[in-house]
Amino acid sequence: MPSYRLSLLIMAYAMMLVMANWFDPRLVSLFGLNTDAGTLAFPVSFLLADIITEVYGYKFARLAIWIGFFWNMVFLAYGSLITHLPNPPYIHGKQVFDTMFSADVRIIIASVCSYFCAEPLNAYLIAKLKILSQGRKMPVRFIASTVCASAVDSSLFTLIAFWGIIPQTQILIFIATMWTIKVVVEVLGLTVSIPLALKLKQLERLDRFDTQTHFNLFSLDLHY
Repeated sequence: MPSYRLSLLIMAYAMMLVMANWFDPRLVSLFGLNTDAGTLAFPVSFLLADIITEVYGYKFARLAIWIGFFWNMVFLAYGSLITHLPNPPYIHGKQVFDTMFSADVRIIIASVCSYFCAEPLNAYLIAKLKILSQGRKMPVRFIASTVCASAVDSSLFTLIAFWGIIPQTQILIFIATMWTIKVVVEVLGLTVSIPLALKLKQLERLDRFDTQTHFNLFSLDLHY
């Protein structure tokens, strides 16, 4: 049976996705590189998905992906609802919030499209590379999966979310910047993700290999 530790990981995974979507409309400049604020938070979801797949298996990472998607839809639905509710006559600023959320809807659409390509790819690569390496070289596997999945995520997300907003000449630079930040966060995060994965394996007495797993994203089978 899944433990409370797995539940906490899935909860943190969903929270990081919602947080990344909320801050995505805010563009920031870091060391001369331009990106969206969500890029700083989103790579943490890759770290959490890596740990879930590594310890508990692809099936539970797939569950986390669907739970994250569900709460993103709840977030979107609630935001859409409140933009249609009137505010008290003495309160000003509704238009500012509504304008911000309208931009956020495009961000969420972009996030959902890139999400359902990149997150399953990341978990799939972790599971397959673990089998190929016989469970060895965990840091290399974590980085390799992120390099591939974040390239897909950054490209799709930027093209959908910012096409027509960012000058076309800057689109490729923006994609490259997002990808670089995500990979760097993954590499820096290894100092936490690797010890945490090893500790969880010890506590759970579990180190699952997806040798018999069917990697159908639309299956909710959790039996091993």
